[in-house]
Amino acid sequence: MVRRVAVVGAGVSGLAATKCCLDEGLEPTCFEQSEDIGGLWHYTDQAEEGRASIYRTVFTNSCKEMMCYSDFPFPDDHPNYMHNARLQHYICKYAEHFDLLRHIRFKTMVTKVKKRPDFSVTGQWEVVTQQDGKEETAVFDAVMVCSGHHVYPNLPLADFPGIEKFKGCYFHSREYKEPEKFRGKKVLVIGLGNSGSDIAVELSALASQVYLSSRSGSWVMSRVWDNGYPWDMLVITRFRTWLGNILPRALSDWLYVRGMNRSFKHENFGLMPLNRTSRKEPVFNDDLPSRIACGVVVIKPNVKEFRETSVLFQDGTVQDDVDAVVFATGYSYAYPFMEDDSIIKSRDNQVTLYKGILPPQLEKPTLAVIGLVQSLGPIIPTADLQCRWAVKVFQGRWMGLCWAKVYFLYGNSSTLQTDYITYMDELASAIGVKPSMLKLLLTDPRLALEVFFGPCSPYQFRLMGPGKWSGARTAILTQWDRTLR
Repeated sequence: MVRRVAVVGAGVSGLAATKCCLDEGLEPTCFEQSEDIGGLWHYTDQAEEGRASIYRTVFTNSCKEMMCYSDFPFPDDHPNYMHNARLQHYICKYAEHFDLLRHIRFKTMVTKVKKRPDFSVTGQWEVVTQQDGKEETAVFDAVMVCSGHHVYPNLPLADFPGIEKFKGCYFHSREYKEPEKFRGKKVLVIGLGNSGSDIAVELSALASQVYLSSRSGSWVMSRVWDNGYPWDMLVITRFRTWLGNILPRALSDWLYVRGMNRSFKHENFGLMPLNRTSRKEPVFNDDLPSRIACGVVVIKPNVKEFRETSVLFQDGTVQDDVDAVVFATGYSYAYPFMEDDSIIKSRDNQVTLYKGILPPQLEKPTLAVIGLVQSLGPIIPTADLQCRWAVKVFQGRWMGLCWAKVYFLYGNSSTLQTDYITYMDELASAIGVKPSMLKLLLTDPRLALEVFFGPCSPYQFRLMGPGKWSGARTAILTQWDRTLR
């Protein structure tokens, strides 16, 4: 029987894991290498080795009603989209409210996680940690990896010929903190993701010129949608998901592209994705189109070659006198503490996990990777539900499928990119917490309509079943009030 659980990392996923273990009567020990909780959202003035890093002005892309823990709403007076400092405050309040801090060992780095010799029988792991230079080894019945995927920067310099000749400065976006030192300079930002767009817009206020280079384009969405409401409360609904599933693919794609072009025509701004109907996560930036329209941000294609002080782009244009380059080229998945890295990673360095959580090749399902899936939905409720599902699996309450068959059926499926509601419902169904529309319609029609046509907020997964929260119904029926507040 699983009792002792090691949780690696005390970010939003690690805190959810710790709480879910406590809810099920397990004994979690959470290891955090820094001195505070929050992970990605714990801002520091300098990027620290082995830790996620954000710039000073990061705001959330999901609104408060959609991104909260499912049984812990944000306070009424919080804005819909929050600065990282305010979100960090909420995370701390969550940890205090559920008394999680006493289960966290701070300034403790996990250096090795390896199977016990009798793993095939017990499913146990040896976890080696280091604190103040002292090494310690402990045995755990299960491990929850909550170390995030914004730690190890992807800096593909080999893809940019001539970078070694470039005389200006260049660095990965994780090193970027604020724009002041780029005042009056010409800056090239490579990468049209959320970080690249944010940094380009911020730099445009002080730099003499900003160039934003994109290899494949991207859809750009505003946080503020119809009538000023948050985009995700209008877009992430069960009704829209149902509609998308029953419509012919061609019609669904046409509606998708039309919706993405609702504010401005991407083609006119040089932003049109190469794959128009790709449902990959869009970029959220309220200011980028206006910065392009004002000429302070210029969209450029992919870089062909760097020269000493200039850059040649794929379309043959050359930009002279470039002072700095910011590589907003994303992150790599890395688990340096795993003795056998192939447990999580498969061939070609791809991540293969059943339900986006469990490595399928393990003899015993006692290792869970939390927070690695990517969808249009927010990470906090996703990680929360993943943890609830994983803990049930740890306890042997295997839902509807023999573990021996999992590798045969799912061993080659990579599940990082997924539809939010579909994925959440899969996990919720397995542990008996998916809201029953028929039952709600018969017993509580008002709530049923809000659940189906309104935003798929996290509280929906606390309405019934294990872990039911008595405040879920009220939270759902008052979510628009808090949004307006």
